[in-house]
Amino acid sequence: MIKIVANRLRMPKVFKFHPPPIPSAGVYFFQSDEGVDYEVRFGRKQSDILSVNIVFGVLNDEYDGEEYVLTNKGEFYSIMATIKAIIEDFRSKNPNIHHFEFAGEPTDQREEQDGPTKRTKIYQRWAKRIFPISEWKHELDRNKVTMERIQKPG
Repeated sequence: MIKIVANRLRMPKVFKFHPPPIPSAGVYFFQSDEGVDYEVRFGRKQSDILSVNIVFGVLNDEYDGEEYVLTNKGEFYSIMATIKAIIEDFRSKNPNIHHFEFAGEPTDQREEQDGPTKRTKIYQRWAKRIFPISEWKHELDRNKVTMERIQKPG
């Protein structure tokens, strides 16, 4: 019991992640301390290759292929800190990307389909840490969050 309490008091850690061999490929992998494997993918839009959709999920077979499952392993803050570090790494290697977007899948069937899900609301708060509002315009449209680089004059 004491060990569990002590673990919750620790600062979130960034798990070691594996970037793609080609920086523009946009698929990263990492494993949590509890052995959960994650993928973070940056999908380019066909209409604008400098616009990407961020998708991340669980890869382990034990979750029956359910990529967006709740693992409840007590590692949420470390998972999010790692995803933040991955997004920052991708941005630093792809500086011309001007648009990012994501949507959070519902955690249960009671969530509204058109409004923002609990996950989207949480991810939106994290997005403000990754994409500073002084440099990026944030917008929420139903369940989709977009971040668009603010054009600087000159």
